[in-house]
Amino acid sequence: MVNLSYPKERILPTAEELPCSDETPVDNQLQNDIPNLLLSLLSFIWADRDDWYFGVDMGVYYNPDESAIVPDGFLAIGVKRDTGERGRLSYVLWEENTLPILALEVISERYNKEYEDKLEAYQAIGMMYYAIYNPFSGRRGRHRDRNRLEVYKLIAGKYELLSSENNWIWLPEIGLSLGYESGEHNGWLREWLYWFDRSGVRYPTAEERAKAAESIANRETQRANQERQEKERLATYLRSIGINPDRV
Repeated sequence: MVNLSYPKERILPTAEELPCSDETPVDNQLQNDIPNLLLSLLSFIWADRDDWYFGVDMGVYYNPDESAIVPDGFLAIGVKRDTGERGRLSYVLWEENTLPILALEVISERYNKEYEDKLEAYQAIGMMYYAIYNPFSGRRGRHRDRNRLEVYKLIAGKYELLSSENNWIWLPEIGLSLGYESGEHNGWLREWLYWFDRSGVRYPTAEERAKAAESIANRETQRANQERQEKERLATYLRSIGINPDRV
């Protein structure tokens, strides 16, 4: 596990002096879209909190003598979300003093050893949770027999695969469940990763919340129109029998 204590006499590089990523481009759209969707959902779920940060394709520096590790997404809790106008350039442990609690990798078209080398790296660093989403599960590729979503938890220094009979897995230290479900995001209908609550109820996306609000507004408008039409019909009837509706 990474040691967050560094010699006081050593001058450590700052985020300004370190590359923000490893400059390796993602090889499929999902590696960006899925983490960004999870970030968007957290911005809604934890809107009143400023003690978390979710990074997407950002370098995590854990050793001043090593290159950064770059998860597709990672979550840190206990750090300031708002760090100023520029935001974070990278996530530097000797500046943050808080290890991310979750790392996420999306299996790529060109396999990058997410189940081997990256698993060992996150385990060595000491991240509590490591999640792997495999969009090719059951379809093709060398890992088609793997589960759609695998979440590992660090127990006694080793990762253990968490089991679940559902399409979501409860993460008590985070207070959320991570899971998958079919849905539409940015006009793309497919399976996505989402945050769920402890009971497995999925949190809605911004698009879904907007559609729900629009639907409620439309129903209210229809109800108001119906009430107005009923009043107009009643007024017409009263006039037909010689009664002024304004005096009733």
